[in-house]
Amino acid sequence: MATPIEIVQHAYAAFGRGDVQALIGLCSRVVRWQFVADRHAPYNREAIGPIQLGQWFAAVASSDDIHQFEPQRMFAGADHVTVIGHERTTIRATGNTFECPWVHVFSIENGVICGFWGMLDTQAVAEARAAAATA
Repeated sequence: MATPIEIVQHAYAAFGRGDVQALIGLCSRVVRWQFVADRHAPYNREAIGPIQLGQWFAAVASSDDIHQFEPQRMFAGADHVTVIGHERTTIRATGNTFECPWVHVFSIENGVICGFWGMLDTQAVAEARAAAATA
């Protein structure tokens, strides 16, 4: 069985190559995926299970054009992995780009991702999204 870090590395590799279905395949059928972003982001919400998770990733893709997405440090426990990273992304609605750090925490049980909590610099994203929110 893969270690928690290997599972998370596989998830990031799948995301990096645009294979959302492979990433979802690494998750439990009852995965709880929570993300904290600016309040106007369509992915600032919780998704439960593979269908909602697929919809969550579709919301990310329709909202943002991610140019750089780098997991930089991983810290593992017996059943979780915390990842600190960085991204550079353009908000599709405004054409504005932001760069910011992020943190992701994955919960792993029986070799699958059963939980995820993520957060990024909400101020940086809100400023990039501002033109769309006020237009």
